[in-house]
Amino acid sequence: MRSISDTIARLKSGRGLAGAHPPPISRLSRLADFGANPGALGAHIYVPANLPRNAPLVVALHGCTQTAAGYDHGTGWSRLADRHGFALLFPEQQRPNNANLCFNWFAPQHVARGSGEALSIARMVDAVVQGHGIDRTRIYITGLSAGGAMTAAMLATYPELFAGGAIIAGLPFGCAGSVPEAFDRMRGHGLPSERELEATVRQASRHQGPWPTLSLWHGTADATVAPVNMDALVGQWRGLHGLARESSERNALGRHRQRVWRDAAGTARIEAYEITGMGHGTPLDGTDDIGAPGAFMLDAGISSTRHIARFWQLTAPGSELSLPEEDRAERSSPRPTRPVDEAPALPWQGGTSSGGVGKVIEDALRAAGLMR
Repeated sequence: MRSISDTIARLKSGRGLAGAHPPPISRLSRLADFGANPGALGAHIYVPANLPRNAPLVVALHGCTQTAAGYDHGTGWSRLADRHGFALLFPEQQRPNNANLCFNWFAPQHVARGSGEALSIARMVDAVVQGHGIDRTRIYITGLSAGGAMTAAMLATYPELFAGGAIIAGLPFGCAGSVPEAFDRMRGHGLPSERELEATVRQASRHQGPWPTLSLWHGTADATVAPVNMDALVGQWRGLHGLARESSERNALGRHRQRVWRDAAGTARIEAYEITGMGHGTPLDGTDDIGAPGAFMLDAGISSTRHIARFWQLTAPGSELSLPEEDRAERSSPRPTRPVDEAPALPWQGGTSSGGVGKVIEDALRAAGLMR
């Protein structure tokens, strides 16, 4: 029987996705030495010229089938770093660890403090901090899909490292402990209660707070990771911050919606963006000068990269608006995000249960004994 990775490669080729575009020229440099690496991950960094002392650091985790360079090219993080003077760290999954280059967010040994991929990423962060004079109070982490789920794991297991996190089309920490459970949770089935999810974070470390702030992004038409996972993430972290169940404010960005939860002092602790009509991927504004639409990089008329950077105060107030005020409503209607424009769903990243590519992969998983 063909392997799962071979099945996916053939599916990609059949849909004209394999080799359709040459890989982007990387703007990143390899981080060769960051100490012991129990997760066997690769690491890349981007340090702008003349990086100021005590600059911020952003850690970015790619999704399945992606690379560090490709994720940077799509999101545009290094372009923004050039303008605003912060460093970047891109952990990178290796194929021997996961055939589809997914971070192993569903494997307990990789999302526990002091072991596996989580420990490798924490050691990368420490190496960059020491090597480039980073401000330890201004370290942030973001990721897409499997990278988003691993972002949730890092925020839970090493909360003292991060001032904030941004999870795009991801899942809450501790919601799955195996491949079959991962599939169920991605479909929105069997998610633990808010109280149970909050408890998993409290038990992941000895940290007592303060807790990282959180920016959440999800497409309303995401058939790979059900949008209910964003609500579960809000529930997981709302209690940690002592926030009310209902959001403090609701804002319309054209057809998109933003909810914000503020603490008693009025500081935004959690924000959640619902991107109307968007499928599975990172929201981009295809008319701006950072980022590049492609597989899992979707032109929705709004740049999550710019908005996340502003939430973390990496950019000056009023700068880097992804949508000019005068035509925000007109341009914020999502561009078409047909499934055919995306890479196929993957075993650790999800799939539809209604046939087509998702069914082929699910059948292969069942045959391999990896899925019920």
